Amino acid sequence: SNTDENGNTLMKKVIAFIAQETVLTVAWILAIISMFFFHPSTDYIEYIDVKSLGILWSLMVIMAGLKETGFFDKIGEKLLKRAKTGHQLALILIFLCFFSSMFITNDVALITFVPFAIFMLDACDREDLLIPVITFQTIAANLGSMLTPIGNPQNLYLYGLSGMSIDDFIALMLPYSALTAVLLLISSFLLKDRKHPLKVRLNPHSFNKRQSVVYGILFLIALLVVCRLIPFYYLVYAVLAVVFFMDKKILIEIDYALLFTFVGFFIFTGNLGRLPSVVAVLTNLVNGHEVLAGVLSSQFISNVPAALLLSGFTENLKGLIIGVNFGGLGTLIASMASLISFKSLAHAKNHIKGRYFIYFTIANVIYLAILWGFYLILS
Repeated sequence: SNTDENGNTLMKKVIAFIAQETVLTVAWILAIISMFFFHPSTDYIEYIDVKSLGILWSLMVIMAGLKETGFFDKIGEKLLKRAKTGHQLALILIFLCFFSSMFITNDVALITFVPFAIFMLDACDREDLLIPVITFQTIAANLGSMLTPIGNPQNLYLYGLSGMSIDDFIALMLPYSALTAVLLLISSFLLKDRKHPLKVRLNPHSFNKRQSVVYGILFLIALLVVCRLIPFYYLVYAVLAVVFFMDKKILIEIDYALLFTFVGFFIFTGNLGRLPSVVAVLTNLVNGHEVLAGVLSSQFISNVPAALLLSGFTENLKGLIIGVNFGGLGTLIASMASLISFKSLAHAKNHIKGRYFIYFTIANVIYLAILWGFYLILS
């Protein structure tokens, strides 16, 4: 019957949505369960960190706009014209992700430069470099982004919560970012046939200079907000007004699932914080073990939800910042940005995704072990 068919179609859509937005679904299931203990009220408004969400939304729109203008493709093209060997090409592709993620977030860096890497390596007949290059691009984006408050969503949230200055934040993470850069450089020397000459064939991309300048100005305003020099709502109003009149489709296309994931976890953790027995248990587990708690919890729920969940149960936010950034290494879901690389590779080269998963996991565990050892030396 039509009713059964409609029911099956609806069920398939629900299952597909859950599969695609698993973290969002979990966040809201937990939020709804917590509502049975504390019914929705005006208290919920206090749970929501509107400032963090406003800045995050603004940055997502700005980065989506810059990508649409062809700005990142233009940068990549200029850099790749200098590549003469497989090693040079790999270095450019990996460090594009490392440095750009500090300013455009790890997600945007991977969305932009992983498909670019697949295209470039194909064009140069170096498919053999796909697995290591994309693996190290992903590590580079996840760890390069840890240096700045705007590098990833968990940093933006914890930076705002901690009240740290931007100088203190960068100083906290700089030793680990510097070590990552050295590790990535060493890793690039392990690539096979790295000295083999190659011919880079580039197809020019369209580039809208005027819109790039406008988005660049909006990004500078965002930096002023992050440095706490102007109120965040000035940024939100400016982005909304400018982008609405310049390229309104960008406002629709950004990843609102991430923002609603934040809201779900804000409600869940807010209600959880009103249960004295739960607070006592979680505080005892997290306090004094912030780095380890951040790393371990990230392996199962990814580092953004881990930051939101654990931040309510410790005052040592510096330790938690280190923990959830390290926590982006490890499993494929430890950082949701890692799934971007995996999906891009699987879409373009499905036959090697199994080998990629194994290589990715081993490389991530090695990097995590080295960074953890370095943290123990410094602490």
